[in-house]
Amino acid sequence: MRLVDEFRQRSRVEEVVFRIKQVAVKLGRVCLMEVCGTHTHNFYRFGLNQLLPPEIELLAGPGCPVCVSPNEYIDGAIVLARQPRNIVATFADMLRVPGTESTLEKERAKGARIQMVYSPLEALNLAGANPKNNIIFLGVGFETTAPTVALTVLQAKKKRLKNLFFYNSLKLMPPVMQALLKERRLGIQGFLCPGHVSVVIGVNAYEFIPRRYKIPCCVAGFEPLDILEGIYLLLRQILKKSPCVDNQYIRAVTRDGNPYAQRIITSVFCKTTSRWRGLGEIPLSGLALKKGFSDFDAVVRFSGLLRKGFKTKKSNCSCPEVLKGLIKPAQCRLFKRVCTPENPQGPCMVSQEGACYAYFRYAA
Repeated sequence: MRLVDEFRQRSRVEEVVFRIKQVAVKLGRVCLMEVCGTHTHNFYRFGLNQLLPPEIELLAGPGCPVCVSPNEYIDGAIVLARQPRNIVATFADMLRVPGTESTLEKERAKGARIQMVYSPLEALNLAGANPKNNIIFLGVGFETTAPTVALTVLQAKKKRLKNLFFYNSLKLMPPVMQALLKERRLGIQGFLCPGHVSVVIGVNAYEFIPRRYKIPCCVAGFEPLDILEGIYLLLRQILKKSPCVDNQYIRAVTRDGNPYAQRIITSVFCKTTSRWRGLGEIPLSGLALKKGFSDFDAVVRFSGLLRKGFKTKKSNCSCPEVLKGLIKPAQCRLFKRVCTPENPQGPCMVSQEGACYAYFRYAA
């Protein structure tokens, strides 16, 4: 039965690729952008770039939350980790992200107490087990991560914890997509929308893009066939000149998303201007703790440390241009020469969802 399923899947892939090629001939060059790190990874991992006709260009956008966290956020996390009473709790992919002068991994080697966690809720246990220490959770992610961070904040308040703080760099996807459309050099003609994020925010969150900018969108899953079908649906919209938001990922994504998760987010966070690596400040593109939860805000609690400012260091890393889709990873002068997964010079090479990492492993 398994062989039959694999044969059917392969046949369906061949059919979709054939349809893509038929439309591509009629359209000529088309520039699409995906804004999901998992799409980036799987697109190259499964060799989908080799299946598409040369007329179709798929750009990797700012879909990796680790990659878009700015230098000053990394430097702030390092400053907090250096304090003797602090324990920093973080996801593993943040450890090796280069700051201006160091990384969390290097600081841990020097004796800083940095704990890798798999869920924000683990920070609650750390706070309970270390009452004499400040536990600082690095909240990095998009709308997918925000509900669990919000739940952890609510639990911390319920337990009246005094030693748990959140240093957040939570981002929102629709505002950055709007900002990318203002970058005329890109010439984006369609968006492949992120599946995980869309489970939370729903299809309707992207409706402003075809309505206001006349740019097609399609929410897609993460299997090779999902991605190819998403690309085909975008091309079909472009051919018919009827931009809308298609939903290829109907098995997981609805039009309204997850109302419960949305309520949890809005109960704890408010939208705020946020800085994105390579894109600068984007209005209402981030999430900050509401005033009722300021006791858990690391920026408030450690304002003296975090407001001192950080040194700036010029870098030859082209991650900002890669995140905008202005260049491909191989066009960076450091790529594969100095910058590798073992010796990353920028965040796009650190995370498995980063464009440089995916390109290095599977495409270059």
